[in-house]
Amino acid sequence: MSDRGDHADPAFVADATVEVENASVWFGQKVALSELTCSFGPGVTGLLGPNGAGKSTLMRAVVGLIGVNAGHVTVEGRDPRTDRDVHRRIALVPEDEAVPAQLTARQLVQYVADLHGVRDAGAAERALDQVDMMPAADRKLRGFSKGMRQRAKVAAALVTDPPVLVLDEPLNGADPVQRASLIDLFRGLGAEGRTVIVSSHVLSEVERLADRVLVLIHGRLAAAGNQRAIRDAMDDRPRHVLIRSEEPRRLGAALLRMGTVAGVSLTDAGLVVTTDRAGDLAVAVAPAARKLGIRLREVRPLDDSLESLFQELVR
Repeated sequence: MSDRGDHADPAFVADATVEVENASVWFGQKVALSELTCSFGPGVTGLLGPNGAGKSTLMRAVVGLIGVNAGHVTVEGRDPRTDRDVHRRIALVPEDEAVPAQLTARQLVQYVADLHGVRDAGAAERALDQVDMMPAADRKLRGFSKGMRQRAKVAAALVTDPPVLVLDEPLNGADPVQRASLIDLFRGLGAEGRTVIVSSHVLSEVERLADRVLVLIHGRLAAAGNQRAIRDAMDDRPRHVLIRSEEPRRLGAALLRMGTVAGVSLTDAGLVVTTDRAGDLAVAVAPAARKLGIRLREVRPLDDSLESLFQELVR
């Protein structure tokens, strides 16, 4: 790997512990990652992207569960696919719920500790306490809610005290209190100097978790940087948006007068607007239609690769 410490590209960090260089992964005809290059270092980095963007594939490549068809992935300078010692220093919380339902939370965490040769007798209890699971530690996982199962998986990952922690959609199913607690936990682990990689398809969630964000779209890196840079990238990128309404011509003229769109065209599907101010358009469409007494039927981005990001702006 080349030294990218002085690289100005926000996809790279100076003190990288995880490096991905020109990595491609494909399954038959499906390309999951395409020539992806980025790196991760101490602190919390968020992976943002819609479902199917390649986030889970990247995470599985980082922990060595799958190999890359081209390019390289290293953790602390070693190949996680072939170097077993890497596995002692990295932990994955997968998105799927493949947990043994017959075990209690305590048994699950202790089982993982035993597999990794953790000799500290108090490690399992500390890990359960970190995720506020002690009151339910001796209940079987089959009776847990999705959010509780997520916390049990996080505890199982923490019991090995890993310097590198990879979390795939860890907040799925968690209630607001659980979410806030887990976010504080992950940020605290990052502040300790651990490399924490967290994925989500929800922009506001990633913003609460991480100061640095990488956006994946169709297996490629679409944007990187801090929260402000990501929002600016979303707002500034030209979009094509379909608006279906009762009177598309009047609505299009109004949006043009407001300066929120660069151009409009009438098609059989409806009004297609072009804008490089997606945030302003998202805010302006409904009030403009309401003022004109026009009923909106649909507002939908036509740029499929940006659909999820646009939806978050609309929210």
